[in-house]
Amino acid sequence: MSLPAATEARPDRPTPPRTGHIDEARAAVLRAANINPRTGLATDYLNHFNEAIMLLEMVPDMPECAEDFLTWSPLSYAEHFWASNFKARDLAIEAYELADPRIRAEFDNIANSMTSILTAVGLAMREARQDKTRATLAEQATGWVKPLVALAGGIINGGTEADIETIMSN
Repeated sequence: MSLPAATEARPDRPTPPRTGHIDEARAAVLRAANINPRTGLATDYLNHFNEAIMLLEMVPDMPECAEDFLTWSPLSYAEHFWASNFKARDLAIEAYELADPRIRAEFDNIANSMTSILTAVGLAMREARQDKTRATLAEQATGWVKPLVALAGGIINGGTEADIETIMSN
């Protein structure tokens, strides 16, 4: 199984050069669009994973929600914004593409981990014959993915290593 590419080239628009320092006007534009100017990332992408978590949390009490979860499909950062109604989606994709490669790689690794977990749980749920098994899978997946969403949020918001350690210890 291969995961979708984190980003695809967009020949229809020029890519500004990477810079180590972001000017205050650009930072204001990013902040207004709910994109962190220090990281170039937007928390809106986490809604993609929060939707899956919400559906999984309902499975133990409403087993029929497993079918709703099974319609969830992985989306890369760029794919999420291309498919969304996010007002500044092109800016979000551009800022992601221009983000510090180390920050983006760390963020992408976490997103890929969440995607792998949710995809594997979906496959297991499709094979499960009992609601109790599906409920157990849903509870386990939620327990694994929620801390990763928090960790990804910390990266988006420019959290420090100490912040990340605090998130993972809870």
